[in-house]
Amino acid sequence: MRYWLMKSEPDAFGWDDLVAKGAQGEEWDGVRNYQARNNMRAMEPGDLAFFYHSQSDKAVVGICEVIAAAHPDSTTDDPRWECVDVRAVKPFARPVTLAMVKDDPRLQDMALVKTSRLSVQPVTAQEWEIICDMGGTRAQD
Repeated sequence: MRYWLMKSEPDAFGWDDLVAKGAQGEEWDGVRNYQARNNMRAMEPGDLAFFYHSQSDKAVVGICEVIAAAHPDSTTDDPRWECVDVRAVKPFARPVTLAMVKDDPRLQDMALVKTSRLSVQPVTAQEWEIICDMGGTRAQD
């Protein structure tokens, strides 16, 4: 299993929207960045991702699971763009803000800090554990 972070603007599609989709989940569509697309191509069903509210909150607010491998993005006819499907697993007990991540020296090399604009990014197993601890949440609990 691999770990990821997926960003969404809460006004466009937030954590509560994904929760409302239930077990069927939702396409993570609309990504138009090659590196983010390539990250989705590397995802496999069962991988876990942090759901990150960008823009206003700038915080990890939940954990989601990849439930379908990369496939054509239904929001475009352009074959270059693909997406995965995800479902909500659980919310964080307390959000982990970007400021908290930046303040933790153990996370100084995290993609969220280094390439902050990338909407879909990898997370190491160590980073995953640290962020989960900060948020008081475990995917398996």
